[in-house]
Amino acid sequence: MESRRNFIKKTAIVGTGISLLPNFSLGLNSINGTAEKLKIGLIGVGLRGTNHLNNLLLRNDVTITAICDIDPARTSLAVEKITQKGNKKPLVFGKNDYDYKNLLALDNVDAIIISTPWLWHTRMAKDAMRAGKYTGVEVSAANTMEECWDLVNTHEETGTHLMILENVNYRRDIMAVLNMVKQNVFGELVHFRCGYQHDLRHIKFNDGVNPENIGAEFGDKGVSEAKWRTQHSLLRNADIYPTHGVGPIATMCDINRGNRFLSLTSNASKAVGLHNYIVKVGGENHPNAKLKFKLGDVVTSTVETANGETIIISHDTNLPRPYSLGFRVQGAYGLWEDDGNRIHIEGKTEPHQWDVADDWLKKYDHPLWQKYGDLANGAGHGGMDFFVIHAFVEAAKLKVAPPLDAYDAAAWSAITPLSEASIENNGEPQDFPDFTRGQWVKRKPYNWIKNDY
Repeated sequence: MESRRNFIKKTAIVGTGISLLPNFSLGLNSINGTAEKLKIGLIGVGLRGTNHLNNLLLRNDVTITAICDIDPARTSLAVEKITQKGNKKPLVFGKNDYDYKNLLALDNVDAIIISTPWLWHTRMAKDAMRAGKYTGVEVSAANTMEECWDLVNTHEETGTHLMILENVNYRRDIMAVLNMVKQNVFGELVHFRCGYQHDLRHIKFNDGVNPENIGAEFGDKGVSEAKWRTQHSLLRNADIYPTHGVGPIATMCDINRGNRFLSLTSNASKAVGLHNYIVKVGGENHPNAKLKFKLGDVVTSTVETANGETIIISHDTNLPRPYSLGFRVQGAYGLWEDDGNRIHIEGKTEPHQWDVADDWLKKYDHPLWQKYGDLANGAGHGGMDFFVIHAFVEAAKLKVAPPLDAYDAAAWSAITPLSEASIENNGEPQDFPDFTRGQWVKRKPYNWIKNDY
């Protein structure tokens, strides 16, 4: 802990005239007091992996020693970014789907960040932990219940830490509301709503040449995320992307740390959105217009917790709509809602009326945002990408458990297979496994207010 305090004291901003994301200097103290940089390997340098790379390159306490991607255009771009900063060229892997294992065998890699298509997340994370690398994995971390248990079991067997890189947990308003929760502004917590409500039709299809071009192709004929993401909508009827919504809520109600998910029920609407989009951009005679997509356009899940809260989670990505994660945090004293940026606290706001939340969010602005907000501007997704990478790097440097750990990765990701089973069985309740094997009773909540990452 003393090492972390020393690091904070040595944190300094270099340069003047901060605009977008500036170069900045972060202390190099490790757990043993040396100034050795954290050596990071990146598996996957597509759009998401490149975003992480950009943020890492602005730190002076890390070095990128190796990268891996099967797309040579992406590895070339990553190498160019790294060397343009005056850094040594990293080792490059990507000869085939399993060349990442050769990266994991390197001695000069301390930590790994995995930003690949979903089906590779768990297998790569397991291999990274078995190789003794501090592991960060993008969302969702797992696709099946077996994979959820694989993450937990591998972490426990190896002692290697895993962090799920859920950036929404670090969104500024979310962290302000988390601060309010911890200060009991809402009173005893009762109910939450959240989800992933985002029109992704243009991402799931393109012309097969450029991801920015409108078209009706996907799979082998698509490019970028259309190459792999759309297939999930074709074959699965489930909440296939739950963590952006449920991650912040799970943190607020201390899931796996004095509370846990108990059961889930899910229902799905009919599926018309993707078919209509294909017809619109590709015509009625396009071959993909004949496909029957399995994923319901709106999937609604209800989760019950051990402490008696309920959580409604929505997945809605195949219909025209504005973006929203649909957050609601509700307790005995009042509630906050993301949509409308509104709040009502009994005795503090007018009876039966909403108040604009701006002043409340400013008053309870999280200490991390107060300290690093200027650095986070322009880091991606409203600045929250800075914080999730900052947390990963600091935890990896200290070799301690991250704020969002293997048990969180498993519990949040389990919503996908559980919702799939519930929908398949007409909304039948599904029990959540206890991934902590009873330890949730005595595990202490992470101190988001005190800790510096």
